[in-house]
Amino acid sequence: MAASEVSPPAVPDPPHPREVIYRHGVVVRATHWINVVCLVLLLASGLKIFNSHPALYWGNYGYNGVPSVLSIGAAVDPATGEPVGVTRIAGWSFVTTGVLGVSYDPVRGRVARAFPPWLTLPGADLGLARDWHFLMAWLFVGNGAVYLLFGALSGHFRRDLAPAADQLAVRHVLADVWDHLRLRAPRGEAARRYNFLQKLAYLVVVFVLLPVMVLSGLTMSPAVTAAMPGLFDLFGGRQSARTIHFLVTNLLVLFVLIHVLEVFVAGVVNGMRSMITGRYVITPQAGPGATR
Repeated sequence: MAASEVSPPAVPDPPHPREVIYRHGVVVRATHWINVVCLVLLLASGLKIFNSHPALYWGNYGYNGVPSVLSIGAAVDPATGEPVGVTRIAGWSFVTTGVLGVSYDPVRGRVARAFPPWLTLPGADLGLARDWHFLMAWLFVGNGAVYLLFGALSGHFRRDLAPAADQLAVRHVLADVWDHLRLRAPRGEAARRYNFLQKLAYLVVVFVLLPVMVLSGLTMSPAVTAAMPGLFDLFGGRQSARTIHFLVTNLLVLFVLIHVLEVFVAGVVNGMRSMITGRYVITPQAGPGATR
């Protein structure tokens, strides 16, 4: 009986070495960190300003007694006599004590305020909050102008943010959505570029949300609207602009929270290093179908 042929044991492929690529240029990194400072101070000072009249309206006028689109306030609990936070949205009311409307003070106990003090610019001076808000707003606009000019002239938008043809395929989009739902970070070749959802988010933020936030903010300035009254037509009135400004701010906060979560999922050290030094480590992914 002839001996059967025995195949030699399969030899696994050698592991792919980690590769370091240059992912972010100096201008992208610098404008990113300036934006971080600006947005934090804009949010803190903006919420402080909002606390002075925590209600939003539609149209050109808004004041106490006029029906609001959204309001954050306090009511007295008849059973305990203590303030209760109440948020009203389009006629619907929600108890939000401890989060919105009423927050806890270690000395005074429950205190009626729309947003808690740890989220707002420190101090009780509303004028200081306005000064910080306008200062950071103009720094933010100037920084954004530098980024837009650089992105257009250097090809950054076309090269890094415009989705490639293969990324627009339905199969690829669905795979990106599924990976994000599973909090699965890209590896290997897939990590060399932003995926479709990342690019879409950045494009919407850069070319939709941020311009709307800037223009709606300008519409609330009497000095600006005196020179550019067309902003009232664009947003439907000063109070409408304030409402849109508030809603867009919340969308930007949501984007930042998701962005930070994704950085932790993909590797916080690697992500932070890429935005500080520009260098990003590509982690190899073994097995078939490692890239898309």
